[in-house]
Amino acid sequence: MTKIVGAKYLAEYKILISFSDLTQQIVDFGPFLTANPHPQYDKYKIPSHFKKFKIERGNIVWGKDWDLIFPIDQLYAGKID
Repeated sequence: MTKIVGAKYLAEYKILISFSDLTQQIVDFGPFLTANPHPQYDKYKIPSHFKKFKIERGNIVWGKDWDLIFPIDQLYAGKID
């Protein structure tokens, strides 16, 4: 099973994600954040909050309780549906 092993903030809402199979993908989270007006996501529209992601259990997550988490297959493909 492919896991996320690293992530580097690039610019705006773009992150370079490294996977356990040595693949890398640049993912733009901007379209997701602008298309989902749920108040839970509003704080991640602020760059200082967006940059506070972490890798846990092979996933990239935001927030203490994983406020944001995305399917690995979508991240691997480079596009969030």
